[in-house]
Amino acid sequence: MRKYLFGTGIITAFTGGLTLLRGLREDEPFTWRTALAWASWGISLALAIGAIVDVRRASRGQLVAGDSPVHGHEKKLLKRRLEN
Repeated sequence: MRKYLFGTGIITAFTGGLTLLRGLREDEPFTWRTALAWASWGISLALAIGAIVDVRRASRGQLVAGDSPVHGHEKKLLKRRLEN
C-alpha cells in the first residue's frame, strides 16, 4: 500500500492541493483562474488515482483499459507480483 500512497502522482496532487488551500487563506477574490486551478487539481488527482487502480488491476492479472499507461505490461506486472 505504501508504494501507492507515496507515488509521485499522489504526492504532486497533494502538494498542489495544499498550495491551492494556502491561496484561499489569503484575502484574494475567487476568480475564474482560481476555479480553473481547482479543476486542474481535481483532474490531476483523478489521473493519479486512476493510474494506481490500473497498476493494481494489472498486477492482479485483470484487464486494464487500452488507454492506460500500463496497457500491454500486464504480464510483466503480474510476474513481478508473483515473484514477491
